[in-house]
Amino acid sequence: MKITVINGTEKHGVTYRLKEAFLEEFKGKADITEFYLPKDCPNFCCGCTTCFMKDEHKCKDAEYTERIEKALLEADLLLFTSPAYVFHTTGAMKTMLDHFGYRWMPHRPAREMFGKRAVIITQCLGAGGRSTAKDIKDSLSWWGISSIKLLSFGLRSDILWENIPQKNRDSMFRSIKNCARKALSTDYSKSAHTGLPARFKFHIIRMMQKGIGKTNPDSVDYLYWKNNGWLDDKRPWKD
Repeated sequence: MKITVINGTEKHGVTYRLKEAFLEEFKGKADITEFYLPKDCPNFCCGCTTCFMKDEHKCKDAEYTERIEKALLEADLLLFTSPAYVFHTTGAMKTMLDHFGYRWMPHRPAREMFGKRAVIITQCLGAGGRSTAKDIKDSLSWWGISSIKLLSFGLRSDILWENIPQKNRDSMFRSIKNCARKALSTDYSKSAHTGLPARFKFHIIRMMQKGIGKTNPDSVDYLYWKNNGWLDDKRPWKD
């Protein structure tokens, strides 16, 4: 089993401890690859549209994004973590997700993503954990992932781990451990089910790509869909 972890911060604070508690269940049972942002994807997407219009491998930051994408595609389970920064995910996480805009369904979604499973861990002092998780979930769902588990915690007391009451720490750890054990017991030889929202989006975009092909048959996105057979009877998921 392979797990790829995208850490939205390099700080070893509350989010880090929650993530470590999750991964502890998999130690010795899975190959774990971790990326820490911004270190492992330090540059902003500049909106040059090279990935959309030409080739993602020509991105100015391909040396970073290619390593991350390879790990994402090879993993059985994806784990994304981020504290809430002003009700949203960290700027570093947003920067990385921006680089993978070409993998959204209206462009060139990866077949592998439709069968993946993902877990998102977020935390905040008060409100904002859910909106932080949504920032990440938006990209994952548009990549084609349907099986996404959200673990969002409101600390309520303090942002420093050592100042959080023990009963609150224990409560968070119980939730984390329960989720990790369920993930560990999953049969990863079987792809996750692709839900109706993802299928609906796929079919709408399929019709859109057919229309693009009539006016712009050299479109990179249209040719990608055509070559995958998705404009005919093939689908990226297993029924």
